[in-house]
Amino acid sequence: MTSAANTSGAMPASVDAMLELLTSRGYLAERSLATVTYLSLRMGRPLFLEGEAGVGKTEIAKVLSAALGRKLIRLQCYEGLDVSSAVYEWNSAAQMIAIRMAEAAGDTDRDQLSSDIFADRYMIKRPLLQALEPDVAGPPVLLIDELDRADEAFEAYLLEILSDFQVTIPEFGTVKAPHPPIVIITSNRTREIHDALKRRCLYHWVDYPAAERELAIVKTRVPGISAKLSQQVVRFVQALRNQDFYKSPGVAETIDWATALSELDARSLTPQVVGDTLGALLKYQDDITRMQGDALQKVLKEATSEN
Repeated sequence: MTSAANTSGAMPASVDAMLELLTSRGYLAERSLATVTYLSLRMGRPLFLEGEAGVGKTEIAKVLSAALGRKLIRLQCYEGLDVSSAVYEWNSAAQMIAIRMAEAAGDTDRDQLSSDIFADRYMIKRPLLQALEPDVAGPPVLLIDELDRADEAFEAYLLEILSDFQVTIPEFGTVKAPHPPIVIITSNRTREIHDALKRRCLYHWVDYPAAERELAIVKTRVPGISAKLSQQVVRFVQALRNQDFYKSPGVAETIDWATALSELDARSLTPQVVGDTLGALLKYQDDITRMQGDALQKVLKEATSEN
């Protein structure tokens, strides 16, 4: 392969090159996703990926980090996430020791002491601040994962950072990125993200893949699986997504299940092997219970049909 997309550290020069870059790392993306990812890099805009859990949103950031030779900085969002966990906090224990040592040495210049204890060496840098720092390999990939889990107050704070890629620390000053990081934001849509943040991003809904693409993904990620079993796995999972489940299986679960079946040396899907391994595919007991008896037989028949 000779395109720029496959040269470590080089930005892809076209949508086709982006597709090649993703494929070279085992990520089989639709052209629409490759296009918006390419445009995000070219335009320097954050990429906002929304979709069900397990469809490959987070993986995009990992693939870009590896393919471009950039550091991956991940901020996992959760309820109650605040500045001290996401941006920075001061090492108060080290600061206190420095104060006591200065007092013991007879240093009484309070202004100087205040300047000293709020120096860079006493700052604990969290993901958002780390992403603003220069890196010899180039701007890092900043993954803000599952933003919908964070509070709206943090979302508003994040909006300020994404506006200018800088943060002001009262005791220290303003830290501004010399070059903006590559920003990937994901959401499982457990709540709506405010329009003001979305407008600063390029948006893409990552859907479940069609059967043909999911089959290609399984063959790529589980190379030892037989053609027959891989087809049955994909048909089974595709049929499950038409059921009324609390959580339908994503691509990640399809890969896990195919791997599990391959480890068991399964040659085809049977009621016994499906029943024994369904926990690799469905993650809620109510969903597993629903997929028993006649319901299982119906889906299994559809998956193993030769037609």
